[in-house]
Amino acid sequence: MNNLGNDIEIAIVEKFRRGETSAMDRLYAAYANYLTGVCSRYIVHDDDLKDVLQESFIKIFTRMNSFDYRGKGSLRAWVTKIAINECLLFLRRQKQNTFVVDMDPPDVPDEEPDTEGLSGDVLTRLIRQLPDGYRTVLNLYVIEGKSHKEIAEMLNIKPDTSASQLHRAKNMLAKFIKDYKRYGYE
Repeated sequence: MNNLGNDIEIAIVEKFRRGETSAMDRLYAAYANYLTGVCSRYIVHDDDLKDVLQESFIKIFTRMNSFDYRGKGSLRAWVTKIAINECLLFLRRQKQNTFVVDMDPPDVPDEEPDTEGLSGDVLTRLIRQLPDGYRTVLNLYVIEGKSHKEIAEMLNIKPDTSASQLHRAKNMLAKFIKDYKRYGYE
């Protein structure tokens, strides 16, 4: 995010502090597309995604008075965290996060997915094909940078289960990518 992004964050925060009616519109315009992308990494069905996004914005709007601006990128990080938490809450309520519990992760090295030459849209569509538990752990670990211990706490699973889900997700995604590159379908 450049200075313009920083200026937008400050402008949005100031509009909320002054109680301006345009504050919600400005925040929505600035972050709707970005948060749709974040939520789509966790939620597969479009109707569910819209519901989760709406709930995210409701929480963001109602909690803006508790937001503490800490500099460039802090508003974006804060709205992202709320959206991810809403996604995880939705998945828990739907009981869609099914985790295969292994006592020992498979003794096979991770196959790193070869993403070279894939567009972001294609990669996103392939990731969205992963089972919910795999996709959730992959996103939290790879994209959000969470540790297996943090993921375990967030999802109420064991750290070994998180590691196993990540291993399986990477291998399955690598297969999806190979098939896509070989046959051109998803």
